[in-house]
Amino acid sequence: MKKILFFLYQWIIFAPLFILLTLITALLVMVLAPLFGNSFWGYYPPKWWSRFTCWLALCRIQSKGHENLDPHRSYIFVANHQGAFDIFLIYGFLNQNIKWMQKQSLRKIPFVGFASEKAGHVFVDNTNAATRAASIEKAKKQIAGGVSMVVFPEGARSRTGKMGRFKRGAYHIAFDMKLPIVPLTINGPYDVLKRNTLRLKPSKMELIIHEPIPTEGLEDSDINALIDQSREIIHDALWKKYQ
Repeated sequence: MKKILFFLYQWIIFAPLFILLTLITALLVMVLAPLFGNSFWGYYPPKWWSRFTCWLALCRIQSKGHENLDPHRSYIFVANHQGAFDIFLIYGFLNQNIKWMQKQSLRKIPFVGFASEKAGHVFVDNTNAATRAASIEKAKKQIAGGVSMVVFPEGARSRTGKMGRFKRGAYHIAFDMKLPIVPLTINGPYDVLKRNTLRLKPSKMELIIHEPIPTEGLEDSDINALIDQSREIIHDALWKKYQ
């Protein structure tokens, strides 16, 4: 009975309200970000859209480690990628002005893709080494004055809830700009909405903000060790079933 009631809730209440909120948020960003700048309008409307999405999905949210961050400083955040609700959890509850590095395919989503572009998010073109390098240069231009970048180094959502291999792009940005790397551990979104399904399951979600890892004084040869260090920090804070 409980499953039937939530199925009805998902498609009669959650889905229409989520679509409405998404359209309103996208329109606000598309109209106001070009006029007044994306530092405010590219962040705050999506932040509250993300919070309301989590609440509408009846998820219980826990976040900790905010004391590790300076709201006026820029960081490169790296997080494990469990599912679609990772974005809502981070955007809604990290409480830092952020831009995203996103897959090029997301640019094709109606309204959302165009709004993301106007918000200052960066679409990564992995066609070849030159296009990847150009994407990284675009990302660097968005990071200033307390604005940070969030990257999923795995590149794609997990199929099992467990972490995959980390790619180097985020670490090159941090190294080149001498910005701290901040590992984020995501727990729970895999259970809320698994990859390749539309069935929501209200669950607890947890965001853990770890201490920043400085990059000043590092050499290019240190990047692999930096990747391993941040991945280990994220992994150690995962719930046992995801390790």
